Amino acid sequence: MRFAVKAAAVLSAAVMLVTSLSGCHGSRATNSFSIPTSFDESRNIEITFWAKNDTNKTQTDIYKKAIEDFESYYPNVTVNMRLYTDYGKIYNDVITNIPTKTTPDVCITYPDHIATYMTGENTVVPLDSLIDDRNYGLGGEKVKFDAPTKDEMIQKYTDECILSGQHYALPYMRSTEACYINKDMVEQLGYEVPDVLTWDYIWEVSEAAMEKNADGTFKINGQKVMIPFIYKSTDNMMIQMLKQLDAGYSDDAGNIGLFSEETKEILRTVSEHVASGSFSTFKISSYPGNFLNAGQCIFAIDSTAGATWMGSGAGHQDISKDSIVDFETVVRPIPQYNTSDPKMISQGPSVCLFNKDDPQQVLASWLFMQFLLTNDVQIAYAKTEGYIPVTAKARNSQEYAEYLSMSGSDNDEHYHVKIEATQLLLHNIGNTFITPVFNGSASLRDAAGYLIESTAKSTRRKEKITDAYFDKLYKDTEALYRLDSITAEGKADLGELPDGSVALIAVLIIVWLSIAAYALIRSLLRKRKSKKKTETF
Repeated sequence: MRFAVKAAAVLSAAVMLVTSLSGCHGSRATNSFSIPTSFDESRNIEITFWAKNDTNKTQTDIYKKAIEDFESYYPNVTVNMRLYTDYGKIYNDVITNIPTKTTPDVCITYPDHIATYMTGENTVVPLDSLIDDRNYGLGGEKVKFDAPTKDEMIQKYTDECILSGQHYALPYMRSTEACYINKDMVEQLGYEVPDVLTWDYIWEVSEAAMEKNADGTFKINGQKVMIPFIYKSTDNMMIQMLKQLDAGYSDDAGNIGLFSEETKEILRTVSEHVASGSFSTFKISSYPGNFLNAGQCIFAIDSTAGATWMGSGAGHQDISKDSIVDFETVVRPIPQYNTSDPKMISQGPSVCLFNKDDPQQVLASWLFMQFLLTNDVQIAYAKTEGYIPVTAKARNSQEYAEYLSMSGSDNDEHYHVKIEATQLLLHNIGNTFITPVFNGSASLRDAAGYLIESTAKSTRRKEKITDAYFDKLYKDTEALYRLDSITAEGKADLGELPDGSVALIAVLIIVWLSIAAYALIRSLLRKRKSKKKTETF
């Protein structure tokens, strides 16, 4: 019977776990971290670092070198790195690990994701007291390496990491989106590339490129495939178009304005150009850089961090060499509705810390987090893609200035398209914006892209794009992303737990139910057998 009692207790705990996961609402207040008076270097400390990397071996090597260099300053600390190919996978794993308290110590992530992490109890460390600490704060007196001070951080980017009035992250790298253009094709169609693109210009040139020869090939490239305009991130596309129109998306309180008449107009335009074949998306057609480099696309919009995949001379290619077409690539900001007031999104990874029972472990994690902001790491990583450093210390250094000045000297580190994308962001920092962050804002972002993707797919299926279509699309999207659970205070149900995690917990409950049932039946049989023996005697 003891076994049955134990099984029942475990079952009860499992049920409580699921209830807590599905019933929590909103971000919880996190206690300020109490900084130890000194870092204990006499004991060994292990910390885990979760980072995102695609297939860029150079970036992986930069992380490895950063860990090695950091451990040379603090030999008692071991940093264990885990690499992911997607930020969404990091997000899912963190959410899954919060209930079991097996989150990483240091994590590359986004503020939208952190807002959901904060629904756990005392999970993410608020950084304000750490940042300002005289000994171990940014550039503190007892920090052994040359870390940036608080004043040497780019304030615009540190402000992007404020949630609920406190810093819950620090920026790691920043990027925006850029339009990579086949200049030769634009001029072949009789147009010139302006300094600032407009949406009308993009649509007009794209439609002009749809003319075909008698044999069915396109006149512009002589090929059977031509998609003049491809957008990689449709969530960014919708968000930026709404921002440029001063239309609703959401506010800091979590009030949602996405489902508006302005959004419908954007979707109608999308549908029109999908119908003609002049516009498509990454999710429908695949990576825009592949089409651009094969001479099958004129305007490819992607992150500045993807610049090394764009153009004939790009060091990274996902297509065969014989498919690459030689052309002049130019880089411009994303299209605008109002060229006198350009607006583009600020994006790029940040770094957060997770709370642990051991303050020394958290302090070690904080020191490593600072190390990621040193010039050696910031400049080296920025050189790999069209990212820019998040510290004035790195940005104003002679090394970084020399790197930018050598644009076009090779097709590797100084690939001109990559440095042009970098310069684009450096010249437009004041024109960048971020979206409000709250628990549920990550889902809202996904919903913004889903509206475009769904409209594009429906158009391709020849569905009628009417007001009734949009009414249903709005309702379906709101339900799919559980946006109706977001209150006016921006609090969302933590039921956004990944499906795999929910399924795992459900299986565990079933297993423990079965064990408990088996133990109960076994106990009853023993009692019955014992009773019969007693009656016999």
